[in-house]
Amino acid sequence: MTNIHRLIVIHSDAQQQALLDDPATAGKTLVNEHIGEVPLDVAVDRFYTSDVFMHTWDLARATGQDERLDPRKCTELLDGMLPLDDALRQSGHYGPRVEVPDDADVQTRLLAFIGRHP
Repeated sequence: MTNIHRLIVIHSDAQQQALLDDPATAGKTLVNEHIGEVPLDVAVDRFYTSDVFMHTWDLARATGQDERLDPRKCTELLDGMLPLDDALRQSGHYGPRVEVPDDADVQTRLLAFIGRHP
């Protein structure tokens, strides 16, 4: 875990941490017009954890720290996000894709997919 990632986790909102610590979380469901119904613990892993992971790059870049992300996690996220391209763009949380070469590494492809200029 990078220093930036630790900083984000340390500053997590108390309500979010309480949700993660609550054993009943696994029995709750997130309902969203774009993605339907998702078990809450899965939604936290899919959205919150990935959000922290991707913003690690933003903060590392902004502060001149190591920008490298775990390639396995990048692959997992990109593979999961590609089929949801339209829904993700419509949500307003992601900018337009940035064009990168077909042979770009997985981190570059993930960042370009979410609208970053790697």
